[in-house]
Amino acid sequence: MPLPSQPIGVGWPTEQWPDGNVASGVDLAPLLAAAFDDLGPLSATHAVVVVHRGCLVAERYQGAVEGFDRAEPVTCDTPLPSWSMAKSVLHAGVGILVGDGRLDPAAPAPVPEWRTADDPRRAITTEHLLEMRDGLDFCEDYVDDRVSDVLPMLFGPGRDDVAHFAADRPLAAEPGTRFNYSSGTSNVLAGVVARTLAPAGTEEFLAGRLFAPIGVKSARPQLDAAGTWVASSFLHATARDFARFGLLYLRDGVWDGTRILPEGWVDHARRFRSFDPSDGALYGAHWWLENDGRGTFRASGYDGQSITVCPALDLVVVRLGKTPAERYPDLSAWRSAMVDAFDLPGQNRDRNERQGDSGAEP
Repeated sequence: MPLPSQPIGVGWPTEQWPDGNVASGVDLAPLLAAAFDDLGPLSATHAVVVVHRGCLVAERYQGAVEGFDRAEPVTCDTPLPSWSMAKSVLHAGVGILVGDGRLDPAAPAPVPEWRTADDPRRAITTEHLLEMRDGLDFCEDYVDDRVSDVLPMLFGPGRDDVAHFAADRPLAAEPGTRFNYSSGTSNVLAGVVARTLAPAGTEEFLAGRLFAPIGVKSARPQLDAAGTWVASSFLHATARDFARFGLLYLRDGVWDGTRILPEGWVDHARRFRSFDPSDGALYGAHWWLENDGRGTFRASGYDGQSITVCPALDLVVVRLGKTPAERYPDLSAWRSAMVDAFDLPGQNRDRNERQGDSGAEP
């Protein structure tokens, strides 16, 4: 599905979002009401931001987050947790290093724990890590600490050096042959990024090369004691800034005439590679894919965080909150309904014709 360019006459939200109106015939009221019904199936939603054709057309906030001494109401200025949406931001950071010629996705991943000549993990490439097809034995369980690897990595003995904890896992399958969604894999990759950048830091790199150029000022990646970004899970930013990141991917990694991500890197993220055997979900490279005929792809995190990017409808929808896992099917249906609401007969076709006639940027 082609990625749309910024419409002629619509400013880039580097400093502030251009406001727009919801397209005629699009009724978001019942969907927003459902999202912010604390007694409804989505439970607690803190923020929804909707960007259509480059303009902010809807946003709403609700609830509070714990501050130092009191609960603070959630607003457009409140940094909220990404959880695993950070994995998709990591994909962008890796892409910049690939574009700089500092990382080769096809080469064996430079991981110190895999250096010995007889270590079968030496066959794991950076591309295997990006695809979650590295073959490492890692259990992504968020409840049962008897079997989970992610809980001790994030909150137990592995928390001071998450990349080492994950890289120290043995192989359970030949690299490239098995999909296994793993926060450990992302942290191994974050360690690769940190060592590639050394002695410069990951925070400075992300701020200077990714966040600042697109106007993201609130993003705060959390590092472990070893100085590695815990990119599996820990990034805070406002809903509007998460929407800026989504718009960057919708615009093929180009922002206001400047290429931030290397050419083809967004396609790298959204190219189908795997089915998740647990639920049949589609996966690309540190991004999830929707099989909806519109080319929709999604950054996704624990508790139902999401940045939904729909190329066919020139749409970004951010939803942040706390939805329990047993209600994820309801949340999936809500996300689909939000996208469906913008798919009005003739509107997308008419827009494409106008854009083609007006000489929109390629």
